Amino acid sequence: MHALVTGGNGHLGINLVDELLAHGHRVRASVRALADGAKTAPLRALGAVELCQADVREPAAMRAALQGVDQLFHVAAVYSITQRGREAEMLDTALRGTETVLRAAAEAGVKRVVMTSSVVTLPLTEPGAAPVTEADWNPDLRVPYFRAKCESEQLAWRLAQELGLQLATILPAGIIGPGFAQSTPTIDLIQACRKGAFRLGAPQGNFGFVDARDVATAHRLAAERGAGGRFIVAYEPAPSFAELVRALGRVDARIKAPLMELPRLAAPLLPWVDRLNHHLLGCPRIATPEVIATSVSGRIFNFSSQRARQQLGWAPRVPFEQSLRETLETLKAQTG
Repeated sequence: MHALVTGGNGHLGINLVDELLAHGHRVRASVRALADGAKTAPLRALGAVELCQADVREPAAMRAALQGVDQLFHVAAVYSITQRGREAEMLDTALRGTETVLRAAAEAGVKRVVMTSSVVTLPLTEPGAAPVTEADWNPDLRVPYFRAKCESEQLAWRLAQELGLQLATILPAGIIGPGFAQSTPTIDLIQACRKGAFRLGAPQGNFGFVDARDVATAHRLAAERGAGGRFIVAYEPAPSFAELVRALGRVDARIKAPLMELPRLAAPLLPWVDRLNHHLLGCPRIATPEVIATSVSGRIFNFSSQRARQQLGWAPRVPFEQSLRETLETLKAQTG
Protein backbone atom coordinates (compact mmCIF):
# COMPACT_ATOMS: atom_id res chain seq x y z
CA MET A 1 0.00 0.00 0.00
CA HIS A 2 1.19 3.50 -0.88
CA ALA A 3 -0.93 5.83 1.24
CA LEU A 4 -1.54 9.53 1.69
CA VAL A 5 -2.52 10.64 5.20
CA THR A 6 -4.04 14.12 5.32
CA GLY A 7 -3.51 16.01 8.57
CA GLY A 8 -0.45 13.91 9.24
CA ASN A 9 0.80 16.07 12.10
CA GLY A 10 -2.38 15.80 14.19
CA HIS A 11 -2.89 13.49 17.16
CA LEU A 12 -4.41 10.72 15.06
CA GLY A 13 -2.35 11.52 11.97
CA ILE A 14 0.98 10.92 13.71
CA ASN A 15 -0.20 7.64 15.21
CA LEU A 16 -1.62 6.51 11.87
CA VAL A 17 1.61 7.28 10.01
CA ASP A 18 3.52 5.32 12.66
CA GLU A 19 1.08 2.40 12.39
CA LEU A 20 1.31 2.24 8.60
CA LEU A 21 5.10 2.43 8.59
CA ALA A 22 5.31 -0.30 11.23
CA HIS A 23 3.30 -2.60 8.94
CA GLY A 24 5.51 -2.05 5.92
CA HIS A 25 3.45 0.47 3.97
CA ARG A 26 4.77 3.48 2.06
CA VAL A 27 3.42 6.69 3.53
CA ARG A 28 3.09 10.27 2.36
CA ALA A 29 1.73 12.73 4.93
CA SER A 30 0.30 16.13 4.09
CA VAL A 31 0.56 19.13 6.40
CA ARG A 32 -0.65 22.69 5.97
CA ALA A 33 2.72 24.32 6.71
CA LEU A 34 5.75 22.27 5.71
CA ALA A 35 8.15 25.00 6.83
CA ASP A 36 6.89 24.84 10.42
CA GLY A 37 9.59 22.68 11.95
CA ALA A 38 7.86 22.38 15.29
CA LYS A 39 4.84 20.77 13.63
CA THR A 40 6.74 18.50 11.27
CA ALA A 41 9.49 17.31 13.65
CA PRO A 42 7.39 14.52 15.24
CA LEU A 43 6.56 13.20 11.78
CA ARG A 44 10.15 13.34 10.58
CA ALA A 45 11.19 11.44 13.72
CA LEU A 46 9.08 8.47 12.61
CA GLY A 47 11.49 7.68 9.79
CA ALA A 48 10.74 6.99 6.16
CA VAL A 49 7.68 9.18 5.71
CA GLU A 50 7.42 11.54 2.74
CA LEU A 51 6.06 14.96 3.72
CA CYS A 52 4.18 17.32 1.44
CA GLN A 53 2.41 20.62 1.91
CA ALA A 54 -1.28 20.61 1.03
CA ASP A 55 -4.33 22.37 2.41
CA VAL A 56 -7.29 20.01 1.99
CA ARG A 57 -9.33 22.90 0.57
CA GLU A 58 -6.91 23.50 -2.34
CA PRO A 59 -7.65 21.25 -5.35
CA ALA A 60 -4.30 21.61 -7.11
CA ALA A 61 -2.33 20.88 -3.95
CA MET A 62 -4.42 17.82 -3.20
CA ARG A 63 -4.15 16.47 -6.76
CA ALA A 64 -0.36 16.77 -6.50
CA ALA A 65 -0.31 15.13 -3.07
CA LEU A 66 -2.32 12.16 -4.36
CA GLN A 67 -0.15 11.36 -7.37
CA GLY A 68 1.19 7.82 -7.24
CA VAL A 69 -0.72 6.67 -4.17
CA ASP A 70 -3.39 3.98 -4.08
CA GLN A 71 -4.94 4.59 -0.65
CA LEU A 72 -6.21 7.83 0.88
CA PHE A 73 -6.65 8.29 4.62
CA HIS A 74 -8.59 11.53 5.07
CA VAL A 75 -7.86 12.45 8.68
CA ALA A 76 -7.45 16.26 8.57
CA ALA A 77 -10.06 18.25 10.50
CA VAL A 78 -10.49 21.28 12.71
CA TYR A 79 -11.53 20.04 16.17
CA SER A 80 -12.82 22.91 18.26
CA ILE A 81 -15.55 23.16 20.87
CA THR A 82 -15.11 26.32 22.96
CA GLN A 83 -13.09 28.57 20.62
CA ARG A 84 -15.66 31.05 19.41
CA GLY A 85 -15.06 32.35 15.90
CA ARG A 86 -13.73 29.06 14.49
CA GLU A 87 -17.11 27.71 13.43
CA ALA A 88 -16.79 28.93 9.83
CA GLU A 89 -13.26 27.54 9.47
CA MET A 90 -14.33 24.23 10.98
CA LEU A 91 -17.29 23.83 8.63
CA ASP A 92 -15.29 24.97 5.61
CA THR A 93 -12.49 22.48 6.33
CA ALA A 94 -15.04 19.74 6.93
CA LEU A 95 -17.26 20.32 3.91
CA ARG A 96 -15.16 22.03 1.24
CA GLY A 97 -12.12 20.06 2.39
CA THR A 98 -13.92 16.71 2.13
CA GLU A 99 -15.27 17.50 -1.32
CA THR A 100 -11.90 18.76 -2.55
CA VAL A 101 -10.01 15.74 -1.26
CA LEU A 102 -12.44 13.13 -2.57
CA ARG A 103 -12.72 14.74 -6.02
CA ALA A 104 -8.92 14.99 -6.21
CA ALA A 105 -8.66 11.32 -5.26
CA ALA A 106 -11.03 10.33 -8.05
CA GLU A 107 -9.11 12.44 -10.55
CA ALA A 108 -5.83 10.85 -9.45
CA GLY A 109 -7.25 7.36 -9.82
CA VAL A 110 -7.26 6.62 -6.09
CA LYS A 111 -10.28 4.41 -5.50
CA ARG A 112 -9.96 3.48 -1.82
CA VAL A 113 -10.65 6.02 0.93
CA VAL A 114 -10.74 5.65 4.68
CA MET A 115 -12.10 8.77 6.34
CA THR A 116 -12.11 9.76 10.00
CA SER A 117 -15.55 10.63 11.30
CA SER A 118 -16.68 10.55 14.96
CA VAL A 119 -19.18 9.04 17.37
CA VAL A 120 -20.69 12.53 17.65
CA THR A 121 -22.42 11.69 14.34
CA LEU A 122 -24.47 9.18 16.36
CA PRO A 123 -27.52 10.06 18.48
CA LEU A 124 -27.42 9.96 22.26
CA THR A 125 -29.94 7.64 23.93
CA GLU A 126 -31.93 7.39 27.12
CA PRO A 127 -30.16 5.38 29.86
CA GLY A 128 -30.96 1.70 29.52
CA ALA A 129 -31.75 1.90 25.81
CA ALA A 130 -30.11 -0.41 23.29
CA PRO A 131 -26.81 0.89 21.87
CA VAL A 132 -27.03 2.87 18.66
CA THR A 133 -25.42 1.41 15.55
CA GLU A 134 -23.65 2.69 12.46
CA ALA A 135 -27.06 2.96 10.77
CA ASP A 136 -28.05 5.82 13.11
CA TRP A 137 -27.37 9.54 12.64
CA ASN A 138 -27.40 12.34 15.19
CA PRO A 139 -30.29 14.79 14.62
CA ASP A 140 -29.05 17.22 17.31
CA LEU A 141 -26.46 19.45 15.62
CA ARG A 142 -26.47 22.43 17.98
CA VAL A 143 -22.77 21.94 18.69
CA PRO A 144 -20.90 23.21 15.58
CA TYR A 145 -18.33 20.42 15.73
CA PHE A 146 -21.10 17.81 15.77
CA ARG A 147 -22.62 19.47 12.70
CA ALA A 148 -19.25 19.59 10.90
CA LYS A 149 -18.57 15.88 11.44
CA CYS A 150 -22.09 14.76 10.60
CA GLU A 151 -22.52 16.84 7.44
CA SER A 152 -19.02 16.12 6.15
CA GLU A 153 -19.43 12.37 6.52
CA GLN A 154 -22.83 12.45 4.85
CA LEU A 155 -21.28 14.48 2.03
CA ALA A 156 -18.50 11.90 1.71
CA TRP A 157 -21.03 9.10 1.26
CA ARG A 158 -22.83 11.02 -1.49
CA LEU A 159 -19.54 11.80 -3.24
CA ALA A 160 -18.31 8.22 -2.95
CA GLN A 161 -21.40 7.03 -4.80
CA GLU A 162 -21.09 9.77 -7.42
CA LEU A 163 -17.36 9.25 -8.01
CA GLY A 164 -17.19 5.47 -7.71
CA LEU A 165 -14.98 5.49 -4.61
CA GLN A 166 -14.74 2.64 -2.13
CA LEU A 167 -15.28 4.37 1.22
CA ALA A 168 -14.96 3.32 4.85
CA THR A 169 -15.49 5.73 7.71
CA ILE A 170 -14.06 5.24 11.18
CA LEU A 171 -16.12 6.68 14.04
CA PRO A 172 -13.82 7.02 17.06
CA ALA A 173 -14.87 8.23 20.47
CA GLY A 174 -12.77 11.00 22.04
CA ILE A 175 -9.15 10.25 21.20
CA ILE A 176 -6.63 10.04 24.05
CA GLY A 177 -3.18 8.53 24.44
CA PRO A 178 0.30 9.79 23.48
CA GLY A 179 1.40 11.50 20.29
CA PHE A 180 -0.33 14.86 20.51
CA ALA A 181 1.78 17.97 20.08
CA GLN A 182 -1.18 20.30 20.57
CA SER A 183 -4.16 19.84 22.82
CA THR A 184 -7.61 18.94 21.53
CA PRO A 185 -10.98 19.38 23.26
CA THR A 186 -10.76 15.73 24.36
CA ILE A 187 -7.30 16.26 25.85
CA ASP A 188 -8.58 19.51 27.40
CA LEU A 189 -11.22 17.48 29.24
CA ILE A 190 -8.51 15.25 30.72
CA GLN A 191 -6.46 18.30 31.67
CA ALA A 192 -9.48 19.94 33.32
CA CYS A 193 -10.06 16.80 35.40
CA ARG A 194 -6.38 16.78 36.32
CA LYS A 195 -6.59 20.37 37.54
CA GLY A 196 -9.65 19.76 39.68
CA ALA A 197 -12.52 21.07 37.55
CA PHE A 198 -14.86 18.35 38.85
CA ARG A 199 -13.55 18.15 42.41
CA LEU A 200 -16.65 19.65 44.04
CA GLY A 201 -19.06 17.92 41.72
CA ALA A 202 -19.18 16.15 38.37
CA PRO A 203 -22.01 16.85 35.95
CA GLN A 204 -24.33 14.08 34.94
CA GLY A 205 -23.72 12.59 31.53
CA ASN A 206 -20.85 10.68 29.99
CA PHE A 207 -18.21 10.82 27.29
CA GLY A 208 -16.59 8.11 25.18
CA PHE A 209 -12.86 7.51 24.71
CA VAL A 210 -10.45 5.44 22.65
CA ASP A 211 -6.67 5.36 22.35
CA ALA A 212 -5.13 7.02 19.28
CA ARG A 213 -3.10 3.90 18.49
CA ASP A 214 -6.22 1.75 18.41
CA VAL A 215 -7.95 4.24 16.12
CA ALA A 216 -4.93 4.08 13.82
CA THR A 217 -5.17 0.29 13.79
CA ALA A 218 -8.84 0.49 12.79
CA HIS A 219 -7.95 2.73 9.84
CA ARG A 220 -5.20 0.35 8.71
CA LEU A 221 -7.40 -2.73 9.01
CA ALA A 222 -10.21 -1.10 7.04
CA ALA A 223 -7.76 -0.30 4.23
CA GLU A 224 -5.96 -3.66 4.20
CA ARG A 225 -9.22 -5.62 4.19
CA GLY A 226 -10.91 -3.42 1.60
CA ALA A 227 -13.77 -2.87 4.03
CA GLY A 228 -16.61 -0.49 3.35
CA GLY A 229 -19.19 1.19 5.55
CA ARG A 230 -19.08 2.83 8.96
CA PHE A 231 -17.14 1.45 11.94
CA ILE A 232 -17.49 2.63 15.56
CA VAL A 233 -14.30 2.24 17.63
CA ALA A 234 -14.37 3.00 21.36
CA TYR A 235 -13.89 1.71 24.87
CA GLU A 236 -17.18 0.34 26.13
CA PRO A 237 -19.20 1.44 27.97
CA ALA A 238 -18.53 5.18 27.81
CA PRO A 239 -17.70 6.33 31.37
CA SER A 240 -19.69 8.96 33.21
CA PHE A 241 -17.79 12.13 34.07
CA ALA A 242 -17.56 10.97 37.69
CA GLU A 243 -16.23 7.57 36.58
CA LEU A 244 -13.66 9.30 34.37
CA VAL A 245 -12.29 11.31 37.29
CA ARG A 246 -12.17 8.22 39.50
CA ALA A 247 -10.27 6.34 36.76
CA LEU A 248 -7.79 9.22 36.52
CA GLY A 249 -7.45 9.09 40.31
CA ARG A 250 -6.42 5.43 40.12
CA VAL A 251 -3.69 6.48 37.70
CA ASP A 252 -2.62 9.59 39.63
CA ALA A 253 -3.58 9.75 43.31
CA ARG A 254 -3.37 13.55 43.24
CA ILE A 255 -6.56 13.62 41.17
CA LYS A 256 -9.37 13.42 43.71
CA ALA A 257 -12.78 11.95 43.09
CA PRO A 258 -15.76 14.31 42.86
CA LEU A 259 -17.55 14.95 46.13
CA MET A 260 -20.91 14.50 44.41
CA GLU A 261 -22.71 14.19 41.12
CA LEU A 262 -24.40 17.47 40.38
CA PRO A 263 -28.18 17.52 39.91
CA ARG A 264 -29.38 18.08 36.38
CA LEU A 265 -31.01 21.34 37.50
CA ALA A 266 -27.49 22.75 37.90
CA ALA A 267 -26.71 22.24 34.19
CA PRO A 268 -27.45 25.85 33.10
CA LEU A 269 -24.79 27.04 35.58
CA LEU A 270 -22.03 24.81 34.18
CA PRO A 271 -20.72 27.24 31.50
CA TRP A 272 -20.32 29.84 34.28
CA VAL A 273 -18.54 27.26 36.49
CA ASP A 274 -16.35 26.42 33.51
CA ARG A 275 -15.29 30.06 33.17
CA LEU A 276 -14.61 30.21 36.91
CA ASN A 277 -12.46 27.06 36.79
CA HIS A 278 -10.55 28.56 33.88
CA HIS A 279 -9.67 31.70 35.86
CA LEU A 280 -9.14 30.15 39.31
CA LEU A 281 -7.62 26.75 38.50
CA GLY A 282 -6.11 27.36 35.09
CA CYS A 283 -8.35 24.70 33.53
CA PRO A 284 -8.88 24.78 29.78
CA ARG A 285 -12.38 25.76 28.73
CA ILE A 286 -14.47 22.65 28.07
CA ALA A 287 -18.11 23.74 28.10
CA THR A 288 -20.47 25.90 26.09
CA PRO A 289 -24.23 26.23 26.51
CA GLU A 290 -24.70 24.07 23.40
CA VAL A 291 -22.42 21.33 24.74
CA ILE A 292 -24.17 21.34 28.10
CA ALA A 293 -27.63 21.25 26.52
CA THR A 294 -26.55 18.27 24.41
CA SER A 295 -24.50 16.19 26.83
CA VAL A 296 -26.12 16.95 30.21
CA SER A 297 -29.65 16.39 28.97
CA GLY A 298 -30.44 13.04 30.53
CA ARG A 299 -29.32 11.24 27.37
CA ILE A 300 -25.99 9.44 27.13
CA PHE A 301 -23.41 8.29 24.59
CA ASN A 302 -24.30 4.65 24.06
CA PHE A 303 -22.64 2.76 21.21
CA SER A 304 -21.07 -0.55 20.33
CA SER A 305 -17.91 -1.46 18.39
CA GLN A 306 -19.35 -4.84 17.46
CA ARG A 307 -19.23 -4.23 13.71
CA ALA A 308 -15.54 -3.25 13.84
CA ARG A 309 -14.79 -6.31 15.94
CA GLN A 310 -16.60 -8.66 13.58
CA GLN A 311 -15.64 -7.24 10.18
CA LEU A 312 -12.21 -5.74 10.87
CA GLY A 313 -11.02 -8.03 13.65
CA TRP A 314 -10.50 -4.87 15.70
CA ALA A 315 -10.34 -4.68 19.47
CA PRO A 316 -8.72 -2.16 21.82
CA ARG A 317 -5.15 -3.21 22.51
CA VAL A 318 -4.37 -0.41 24.95
CA PRO A 319 -6.27 -0.64 28.26
CA PHE A 320 -8.27 2.46 29.19
CA GLU A 321 -6.26 3.33 32.30
CA GLN A 322 -2.95 2.81 30.48
CA SER A 323 -4.13 5.25 27.83
CA LEU A 324 -5.14 7.74 30.54
CA ARG A 325 -1.73 7.32 32.20
CA GLU A 326 0.15 8.02 28.98
CA THR A 327 -2.11 10.99 28.25
CA LEU A 328 -1.31 12.44 31.67
CA GLU A 329 2.41 11.80 31.17
CA THR A 330 2.33 13.69 27.87
CA LEU A 331 0.43 16.58 29.48
CA LYS A 332 2.91 16.75 32.34
CA ALA A 333 5.85 16.80 29.93
CA GLN A 334 4.25 19.63 27.98
CA THR A 335 2.71 21.78 30.71
CA GLY A 336 4.29 20.67 33.97
